[in-house]
Amino acid sequence: MRDHLSRRLSGKKRRWVLSLVATCCTLHLVCISGVQPAAAATWQLPLVPRDSTPVSPDSSTASRFDVIRTINRKVTGTAFRNNDSLQLKQVTLFPYTSLQQMMKGNIKGLYVQEPSGEPGTEQFMYIRGLAMPLLSKKDVYQVQPAVYINGIPMVQDNTLVFDIQHYEYNRLGPAINLLSVINPDNIQEVQVYKDAAAISLFGPRGANGVINIITKNATTGQRKISVNSYYGMSFHDPLYTTNAQAENRFRRPFYQRYASAADSMVYPAYLRDSSNTAFYGAANWNDLYLRNAAVHGINASISGGSERANFRFFGDKTQANGVADNTRMDKYTASFMVNMSPVKWLLASAMINANRIDRRRNTSLQDRFAETAYIPDISSPLSPGKEAYGNYLAAYKKSFDKNHVNSVQGSFSLAFSFKNLRYTTRLGYDYNESTRDVFYPGTLMDGANYVSNYFGNNQRVTFDNVVDYTYHPAADHSFTFQAGTSFQADLYRYTYERAYKGLSDRVKVNIVESDANKANYLAPLYFANQLVYRFIDAEKQRLMSFFGHVNYDYRDIYRLTLSLRSDGSSLVSPAHRWLFTPAVGAEWKIKNHLLKDMQQLSELSAHASWGCVGRLYGDDRYANGAQYKVDIGWTGMPNAYSYAGVAALSRPYNYGWVSDNLPWSYTDILSAGIDAALFNNRLRFNAEVYSKDDRNMLLPMPVVAESGYVSAYMSGLHVNNKGIELGISGDVIRTKNFQWTPGLTAGWNKNVLKALPGGASTFSNGERKLETGKAVDQFWVYENTGIYNTSADIPLNPKTNAPLSFKGMPFSPGDAVWKDQNNDFVIDDRDKVLKGHSMPTVTGTLDNTFSYRNFRLSCSFYFAGGLSALNRKDAVRYDFINHDGQSNMESVKDITWWQQQQDPKTYPLYNPWSAVVPYRADQDLFLENASFIKLRTLSLGYELSGSKWLKKNVPTLSRCYIYATGNNLLTFTRYSGGDPELTYYNGYDNGYTIPIPKTYTIGLKLDL
Repeated sequence: MRDHLSRRLSGKKRRWVLSLVATCCTLHLVCISGVQPAAAATWQLPLVPRDSTPVSPDSSTASRFDVIRTINRKVTGTAFRNNDSLQLKQVTLFPYTSLQQMMKGNIKGLYVQEPSGEPGTEQFMYIRGLAMPLLSKKDVYQVQPAVYINGIPMVQDNTLVFDIQHYEYNRLGPAINLLSVINPDNIQEVQVYKDAAAISLFGPRGANGVINIITKNATTGQRKISVNSYYGMSFHDPLYTTNAQAENRFRRPFYQRYASAADSMVYPAYLRDSSNTAFYGAANWNDLYLRNAAVHGINASISGGSERANFRFFGDKTQANGVADNTRMDKYTASFMVNMSPVKWLLASAMINANRIDRRRNTSLQDRFAETAYIPDISSPLSPGKEAYGNYLAAYKKSFDKNHVNSVQGSFSLAFSFKNLRYTTRLGYDYNESTRDVFYPGTLMDGANYVSNYFGNNQRVTFDNVVDYTYHPAADHSFTFQAGTSFQADLYRYTYERAYKGLSDRVKVNIVESDANKANYLAPLYFANQLVYRFIDAEKQRLMSFFGHVNYDYRDIYRLTLSLRSDGSSLVSPAHRWLFTPAVGAEWKIKNHLLKDMQQLSELSAHASWGCVGRLYGDDRYANGAQYKVDIGWTGMPNAYSYAGVAALSRPYNYGWVSDNLPWSYTDILSAGIDAALFNNRLRFNAEVYSKDDRNMLLPMPVVAESGYVSAYMSGLHVNNKGIELGISGDVIRTKNFQWTPGLTAGWNKNVLKALPGGASTFSNGERKLETGKAVDQFWVYENTGIYNTSADIPLNPKTNAPLSFKGMPFSPGDAVWKDQNNDFVIDDRDKVLKGHSMPTVTGTLDNTFSYRNFRLSCSFYFAGGLSALNRKDAVRYDFINHDGQSNMESVKDITWWQQQQDPKTYPLYNPWSAVVPYRADQDLFLENASFIKLRTLSLGYELSGSKWLKKNVPTLSRCYIYATGNNLLTFTRYSGGDPELTYYNGYDNGYTIPIPKTYTIGLKLDL
């Protein structure tokens, strides 16, 4: 490289360039030397032949700044055409406030879980199935795809806070979706990478797939201005309310058939007095709970400059109001990009993307009790009357609940180009901080007021250096070589305090003694010291990568790729810190090779790839082996850090033993596919088959009770996902003025547990059971076959003449009939079976687009099949005897408890007082088919830029598009519980969610 520079440059310029390159290399070496070989990073530059460098869509001529888009893209060229791209032209028409909503139904093989319609809440994505069983919400974070924005791997929330949470409904803190910072109008391109040849360029972060986002770049030439705005309304579905009279009618058959005199004497007080208008009056609470709410957004950008320097600025303000519980999200974005090229061989680029998100949360009892970790007297629920519910809301207004997220992403890069050689160095960062300040007055907490403060921040710094070289030994042969290193440093931390029973509701913060001369310096003044709890934790991660990549192209017929990389992570034990992984890919353009003269065939190609990608653990504990932890508390509060006023550590008995020398987990991916087009590209088809094996993953295996540990983390979990992805579209009608283009995309996925650690064949954990040869997302339930109406219906053991029993308790008339799978006349966990799937086996979209002159009409149906949901809210309602007056989260009766389903499902009339608990949730009586089809989007637009009047009066106008849209319009499903999407990550429908609204908008897109 030095000789090449010497021949091209001379004098001061040569010395200046060599000095700058040496400085960058020195910085890199200094960065490496300060870290153990455990650290690594995941960002790599693309391997792109010079002739495939894309032209900026914002400029009519090629620009030297196009290299920035090439760098950000990372993966280009036909070798990776089996990966998908998002159709942004259509997506930007809808008021989506998160990346998950943009991706939902628009990428085959990608399933989005949107468990609530509350604006700004967390949503999750799964590419090609589940890599591991979801035993807790922590596991959900470990199977999310990596998201890159302009080459920066976005840092997501860590799972540290789940260690101190008693309930995992929401993540501690503001629980705001961090991917809401992405605005579709600021995006130029979104690519989703799923095969090994592509994601190997991103390293271990890409084991679950990669979503690569390229924002719009600066332009050269004439200044360009873009304005996008929409306004709309969100509407809620009808809600059928009930009151105590309806609840009495519901319970009467049970009392008439099964209740004793003693049972009737303890009838709930709020149902006993029919003259109590608070409960027996009008059930009109929905007038205060539901509303039709406005949504709106406006953004603008300006860009311009010359071939030596250009810029782009983007600003956005978005507001999304929920249709229930007065929820809301406000988002503010400012993005700036500048490129400078003082000489042809040097390009400098900088980008900053800053965001602020404010969230107004719901007022549900469940969320409040989860935050306070305290459940007061709930023997009497909220009243369904408007006046009483209004009094509750008035008391709630005396509290405050402030939720904010600040997020900044940025990068600075230098690219040096000398003929076929390019060297690029980049420094990138991503930082976000989350805050939540809460106060609840004593009127909401049985006289014990509450205050808490959460502050958490995540930060990631990346430093990358890449050299790529293009070589053409002959006219028919082309090679591109790439080598580089990448370093990534992460820091996750939080501080959290909560306190109870302050001296006065007028004091809404926890004030401490500030006089250092006093004995109680820094001790709380307004909250008793013994009722103040403080938590603090932090985690550092380092990732270091060395990689090489070669791409070979022969006459645009064959393309071969080879990637080799070595990654070292601080999350892996020192004995296994480094992992070497290869990946290969190939494409054969059959049309160009064998079928050139077939006019009807526009394109035919086949591709295949195989590779291995490392998987990162989600916690640094697994690298440390046996360890001590803050774990000396009690049930529900294991993270107490002091005993009798003395700070202490103990063995992590409640979290599991971690052995030494746990190895890397990794993913093997094999895929093959075909792409075809017929009749001058009027008919297009693609198909992909894949097999993905996630190996060596950790699982908390059971251990002997004498050890004191609840489990021991062992390596050896192996899950396989197989699937098929199909896409077909065509211009059925294509005339001068009219075009009709239908399209269908679908993906089928099946996961199978191949192995458990230690050679075990089964594993059970709470409500889940794993069994080799079965899927990892199945429900573990009893098979319900009816009701025992009389004693004669109950089977007798012929050996003992004893009746069938449930864990030692004999069945009685009025009990459920559960199938005795092993015929031992005892119903227990061994009689449970694996049924259904919490994840869909089939997902897809059916699109139709109609164009007539300047009009454009499109609609999209989104479907998910093979999906099941366990209707726990029905189980709790029917099991009222075991939930009335109980102080647990399942017994909480929020205001939404006073509603009924439009088409309620009929269940057998069991004896709710029975000791066998016949309405228990873990049975297939409540397991339902939750497959659905949704009319998700409908849009109609008109392009005005062709107007002669506009062209004459606004000569710089390039686009003026007005449109109207509808979103989430219709749902077709057999599920009796309402919207089948509103389920928890494990497929349980708890009933405490805000519905996804129907949204109608009108908008304008203007480019000048």
